[in-house]
Formats: sequence, C-alpha cells, structure tokens
Amino acid sequence: MCMIERLTEKAISGGGIDRADAAELAKAPLEELCAAADKIRREVCGDIFDLCSITNAKCGRCSENCRYCAQSAHYNAGVEEYPLIDPKTAARQAAENEAAGILRFSLVTSGKKLSDEEVGKVCEVIHEIKKSCGISVCGSFGLLSRDQFSRLKDAGLSRVHNNLETSRRYFPYICTTHTYDDKLNAIRAAQEAGLEVCSGGIMGLGETMEDRIDMAVELRELGIRSVPVNMLNPIKGTPMEGRSMLTNDEMRRICAVFRFINPSASIRLAGGRGLMEDKGESCFRSGANAAITMNMLTTSGITAGEDMDILKRLNYRAVLKDE
Repeated sequence: MCMIERLTEKAISGGGIDRADAAELAKAPLEELCAAADKIRREVCGDIFDLCSITNAKCGRCSENCRYCAQSAHYNAGVEEYPLIDPKTAARQAAENEAAGILRFSLVTSGKKLSDEEVGKVCEVIHEIKKSCGISVCGSFGLLSRDQFSRLKDAGLSRVHNNLETSRRYFPYICTTHTYDDKLNAIRAAQEAGLEVCSGGIMGLGETMEDRIDMAVELRELGIRSVPVNMLNPIKGTPMEGRSMLTNDEMRRICAVFRFINPSASIRLAGGRGLMEDKGESCFRSGANAAITMNMLTTSGITAGEDMDILKRLNYRAVLKDE
C-alpha cells in the first residue's frame, strides 16, 4: 500500500495524520493527492456543503498592524470607514441572504476587540436578525473575554470566527500589535462560553508549507470544525501589495493536505476565491466542502447564484453542519 493510500485509510477511520506525514503528503503528485482528499471528504462528510456569507458590520481604522489588511489604520488602502451597523440594516441583509439559500450570516467588525458598549449593541443586532429570519448568526469581533462571548451567545450567536492566520513561528512577521497566544486565548474563551469556533488562515503571506501544516494541526488540537482557507489578495496600500498570488494548483494542494489533517472539518474557501480562475471549483474536488459566498470585507466575491450552480454541478447539498 502506497503512502497516500495508507494515510487516506487512516484519515477515513478517524485518525488525523501527524506533521511528518503531512509534510510528505504535501510533496505527493497533485492529482493523486487531490483525488484522495476528495475520497476522504466523501466518506467522512458526505455531500454536505456549508455555505455562509459575511457583512462588514464596522469598517476601518483598526488599531492592529496585520500586514495584509486594508482596514488597518497603520496603512493607507483607502477603504471606507463607518461605525457599527444598525439592527434594521443587518436584519434586512440577513433576510436577503437567507432568501438566496445561504445558511449562515456573519457580522464582522474591525478593531482589536469590541467594547462592552459595542457588545451590547451587537446583541441588539442579533436579536433583530433573529426576529426577521431563521438564518444562523455568526460573528467576528476580535479578542473578547469569556463574559463578552457569553453575552453574545445568550443573544443568539451560534459561532465565532477568529483566524489564527498562520503558524506560531510566522505570526510575528504578520502582526506585532497582538500575539498568537492572544488569538488562542480568545478562541478558548469563546469555546468556554459554549460557542462553536471557525478559525483558519491566509495562504500566500510568505509562509512555508510547514507553517500551514503547523496551523492546521493546531486547529485540530483546538477542536475547530470550520477551517477557512483564504488566499491573499495583495491590496494596494498594504505591506503585502507586492506579493504574488498563489495559483489554483497551490490552493488545491493546501486544501487537500488540510483535509487529511482535519478529516471531518468544513474546509472553507474564503477570501481571495473570486480571484481564482475557476472560483474554487477545483478545490471543491480536492477536499474543500464549504465557502464564503458573495462579497468579502473590502473586496468583491462571487454571487450566491453562481455558487449554487457550482454546488449543483458537483452534487453537493447546502446544509448546516455541526449545529
């Protein structure tokens, strides 16, 4: 039995592979690797596809210096700035997303973390959304405390998003205004509050494949079941503006390796997917089985209609997973 076959059977039987195995897999022939990852996805996850959307619920002037981000006050990317979204607007957007067949709707706010007053306002937003429709409400609100996460959960929030972004080793090259451990502490605080956590990273920041593997293994150890895989969009005005974008094949390889490491997770194509030649369709044949649809935070995305066509072509079913 060859290495790919052996590790495929291990993943299907419930055993996540280790870092050394993942490093070897990352060098395997691409088509064999992707076919095996898709087999794991079919056997472990079936035809379920987790489709979500996001809204930029508070934009710009973030105090943090994440080198890829157009909303950082440290750079001049020329993004629009506005305060926290009002409840009626958020509820209308959520209802429109639900009508388009989207399963989850996430409120995303700029800044290191929300203040207690802002957490209260977000609770009002969540209440209004829950009154208007049945869509699952998620949120990305920064480095909150357990008590703040508990308030949001009580208001109806089901899932928190907080990306690790990259490995522990590479994180200081990406951000210095908060730490990798700050991220881990916020993730654990959300989990202790009873919330699901969605966490992944951005590919193409200059990290190595080993960095990507380290992050994926860390996510598995944290018990993360939704793993966003973003592809860097080098935005003008940020320190990353000169970086080359990854290719479709590089993204396929990443998704496939992540599927081996996290066999039962939703491997979610996120930011940058709209720049891919096939809008991520080849990744959905290579282990990925979830996506963010429609617009991203400061860039355009893919319409819900286009994504529904892709899912139909690939025989996926848009269904809420793990809720």
